[in-house]
Amino acid sequence: MKFALAEKIKAIFKKNVFDDALFEDIEDALIESDMGTTLSMEIVKKLKADASKNKISDQEGLYALLKEIISERMLEYNFSIDIQKLNLILFLGVNGVGKTTTIAKTASLIKDEYRGEGIVLSAADTFRAAAIDQLKLHGERLGVRVISQEHGSDPGAVIYDTIESAKAKGDKVVLADTAGRMHNKANLVKELQKIDKIIKSKIPKENYFKFLVIDSTTGQNAFNQAEIFNEAIGLDAVVLAKYDSASKGGIAVSISGKLGIPFVFIGTGEKYNNLKRFNKKEYLDNLLDV
Repeated sequence: MKFALAEKIKAIFKKNVFDDALFEDIEDALIESDMGTTLSMEIVKKLKADASKNKISDQEGLYALLKEIISERMLEYNFSIDIQKLNLILFLGVNGVGKTTTIAKTASLIKDEYRGEGIVLSAADTFRAAAIDQLKLHGERLGVRVISQEHGSDPGAVIYDTIESAKAKGDKVVLADTAGRMHNKANLVKELQKIDKIIKSKIPKENYFKFLVIDSTTGQNAFNQAEIFNEAIGLDAVVLAKYDSASKGGIAVSISGKLGIPFVFIGTGEKYNNLKRFNKKEYLDNLLDV
């Protein structure tokens, strides 16, 4: 998949006039791609300075330099689990970003990569009855156990029960869903901090992962979500969902560049196998069409 930014940058470079107007056009293109105003300005400032310092005055050289500068701000998360111990991945994200589907896709990916290891899903988004039902359906389709309680139950209790069940049955991976009620930030943060405390008391730090799922089509809203969840309990990585529908793509650069959070997976479709590990080079090639 190619992004609109690539075409805009190509059109700008075709002018072949390396003046202030060209760099301003590049800055505008980056902002429009959802990289954010501050980061876009930083990138272009460095681009201009490095181009002058290295006496770069050709289209190809400037394009390569731009890619290099953006690449420095992109972070890639190398995900692996220790199958000798119980691992838990806590999935965070607001309603509607594709979190439940991403959990199912992750279960499928882990089943393929770590064959024979037990996986259990924890339906801790107890605020939405539909979320519990969806996770149960995914569990049936994937042949994976799902631990759940009634709608409105304590999410922390669901995760606690899931961990105890996984230990009893010798499972190696717990994938836990959570609610994402952004309209009540204070309650959301309090609930997540409680869940985080429970998990830390049961799972070693090196076996506990916190992944935020964002919708790649939502632009700077996704950046705001990453900021809030990261402040609440700290994030290990971000999953870029609905990547196949994205038209801009710069939000990943914005989140990594400004918040220092790496990306772990990319969702490319609706099927269970439409989840792949985030590859920075591939992502930047798509973003800039190099």
